[in-house]
Amino acid sequence: MKISEVINRTPALISRLLTVWESSVRATHLFLSDREIKSIKEYVPQALKGIAHLVIAEDETGCPAAFMGIEDGKLEMLFVSPEERGKGLGKRLIRYGIENYAVVRLTVNEQNPQAKGFYERIGFQVYKRTDLDEQGNPYPLLYMSLSGVD
Repeated sequence: MKISEVINRTPALISRLLTVWESSVRATHLFLSDREIKSIKEYVPQALKGIAHLVIAEDETGCPAAFMGIEDGKLEMLFVSPEERGKGLGKRLIRYGIENYAVVRLTVNEQNPQAKGFYERIGFQVYKRTDLDEQGNPYPLLYMSLSGVD
């Protein structure tokens, strides 16, 4: 796998990343309904275009297998295609983010215990919890940092 930051965010790349995003969300965000996933999906291309640092992991054929978005030392998104889950790619990406972009903070849905456990194994600790997500939906968020405080 080749990991690198994407500068040229072409429509074709955004489309391929949207496919990774949707398959990843459907495999991990079981608390979201199909309608909610489709609604959120409308905003993903804008988020991918607007994030300060978009880092992708490509397989040997040049197809994206995972990606993450980073802004001001905060991991804003990390999605791994279901076929690549459990193979260490997510860990490689987050370590790349820590080493190259000083990632020290992130937010994770409380209803996604696999993600919470994944970040805890890397060394992140919960320092804050909200009852609602950023859109006001009843999906509590866990704020995590490498030090456990922000």
